[in-house]
Amino acid sequence: MTSATRSPGKMSRRGQGGGPTAYDFRRPVKLSRDHVRTLQTAFETYARSCGTLLTTRLRVVSSVTLASIEQLNYDEYVAALANPTVIAVVTLEPLDGTALMELSSSAVMTAIDHMLGGPGGPQPERPLTEVEMPLLRGLLERMLGELRYGFEALVDMAPTLKEVEYNAQFLRAHAPGDACVVATFDLKIGAEECMATICMPFNMILPVLSRTETIVLSDKERASRDLALRNLTAGLFSAPIDVAVRFQPIRMRTDDIVDLRPGDVVPLGHPTSRPLEVTVNETVFAHAVPGNQGARLACLVVPPPKESSKESGRP
Repeated sequence: MTSATRSPGKMSRRGQGGGPTAYDFRRPVKLSRDHVRTLQTAFETYARSCGTLLTTRLRVVSSVTLASIEQLNYDEYVAALANPTVIAVVTLEPLDGTALMELSSSAVMTAIDHMLGGPGGPQPERPLTEVEMPLLRGLLERMLGELRYGFEALVDMAPTLKEVEYNAQFLRAHAPGDACVVATFDLKIGAEECMATICMPFNMILPVLSRTETIVLSDKERASRDLALRNLTAGLFSAPIDVAVRFQPIRMRTDDIVDLRPGDVVPLGHPTSRPLEVTVNETVFAHAVPGNQGARLACLVVPPPKESSKESGRP
């Protein structure tokens, strides 16, 4: 599809001057500036991570850029789509409703050509084969994972791909007059340039926007936060902790403990066939058998006792 088929929308009217604009009282604008700003942050995060995903997955320089966010009726959105096109029908648990992710057929065919080792370039418009469809579904599921990452500051959702359609006219995901939030992206895969869209029902996303106060970070603040997270993670991984290797504990009377003297022998109830416990802060995380490495005491980490008994055939 081309940008000429897309209605101007709210975002594209910015900067056109301070003159009066037409207002349709039958379809009042419900997206506030704060809502648009919040969605813009989420979709831009998705676009950046999705561009990196496509570059890595397809092994060709790719980019995804947010072009606009607008509120449309569902029938307006469908009328603006090309035919044929590729539409992924998606659920966003725990949100109620169905979202749509639309990609042009040429972009999909180019992506599949790259995944199969091809050079890309112009591709024929045809239905996908049984070999190509699993490749497409796998790519869409990876892209939905990036959508979850983009919206994680707003809501912890689990996007799930339900089905793939080619003709929006036959897809009745919503009523014609239902309000939808449509995000449009400029998609580039190698030399192929096109547009992609994500359509969410307004009633699905509005509760999330209403209850969430999102702090919009600048690129510098976001980079500083990511650096702090990496430093914290690296510091935790390199922090020293005390590890103990212990025998199975025994019970003793208080007077026996008080009467202990150097040289006394305390019998342990630990079976010789049972490995020792490797613990940190009283938490058992491994098992081991005692030994030595040169002049130092050491232990060899072994499977847990149950796994050892299963491997040896004992009940």
